[in-house]
Amino acid sequence: MKLVKITLVVVGKLKEKFLIAGVDEYLKRLQKFARVEVRETPECRTLDEEGRRILSLVPQGSWLCVLDVAGVELASEDFAKKISALTLGGVSNLTFAIGGAFGLSEELRRAADFRLSLSQMTLTHQMARLVLVEQIYRAFKINRHEPYHW
Repeated sequence: MKLVKITLVVVGKLKEKFLIAGVDEYLKRLQKFARVEVRETPECRTLDEEGRRILSLVPQGSWLCVLDVAGVELASEDFAKKISALTLGGVSNLTFAIGGAFGLSEELRRAADFRLSLSQMTLTHQMARLVLVEQIYRAFKINRHEPYHW
């Protein structure tokens, strides 16, 4: 069975040890479901420059989801259904992009196939990375009808 390829395009490096440990743990758990690559880019002076840099790191032909405070909020089960529908529909390359502290450029928003909001609460972009990889992992567990937290 061909594994889904997931690319995380993120601004900045993780700095806090607890975030590094958490992200690493979920990336390790995801290995049995998907090939995951993290592509980091430094923060830029302008959102437009940052957006272009993020877009340059998105693999050709990949479905692109950007994390956006103005995006759609989904329950974990609905997020799992979205991933399932994409993969069953033949999409095998998914990219999730997390911008920097000042948000996303309009060009990046327009280029996205989907705009996802993790919460109405404000999260640091570093914390968002941890929440996102946990939710991607949870989605694969849900889609395989495997227990996760019970």
